[in-house]
Amino acid sequence: MRYHQIDWKSWIPEDRAAILFIVRDGRILLIDKKRGLGAGKINAPGGRLEPGETPRQCACRETFEEVGVRPVDVREHGQLNFQFTDGYTLCVNVFAASNWQGEPRETEEAIPRWHFVGSIPYRRMWSDDRLWLPLLLEDKRFFGRFLYRGDDMLGCRLTTLPGHGRPATPSAQA
Repeated sequence: MRYHQIDWKSWIPEDRAAILFIVRDGRILLIDKKRGLGAGKINAPGGRLEPGETPRQCACRETFEEVGVRPVDVREHGQLNFQFTDGYTLCVNVFAASNWQGEPRETEEAIPRWHFVGSIPYRRMWSDDRLWLPLLLEDKRFFGRFLYRGDDMLGCRLTTLPGHGRPATPSAQA
């Protein structure tokens, strides 16, 4: 399977998920993921949407469940669509927050770690992160499509969208 062979116009994700980055004072909260898709990689807190849940609600719930903090000032930055060569498909909404309540703590799912934005460990992250995470850090919006075989990115298309990251309101999630 090759990227250009995918019919993105009729593409429908099997799963929907959301991730949330907390960024403040030149630092970003990332996790060492212990289980699930991406176990062993560094990522942001996040996971699959539950029935009736908006992407924003999911991102906030997963952040609390995985690292024990409640994000404040949440902004939506983008959407990423993933096609895996084994047939799995995933749509991920990406959020950022500039503040939080609580103290990050380790859970069964994740080990939280603060990193300086100038030294993000991209080599331990999904390959696509190095393409769009800098856009999030610049408060830009984006849309991406990616083809993976396992952990290997085979192709992609990333578009910067007009405007800045916008506050994530329920109406913006419909």
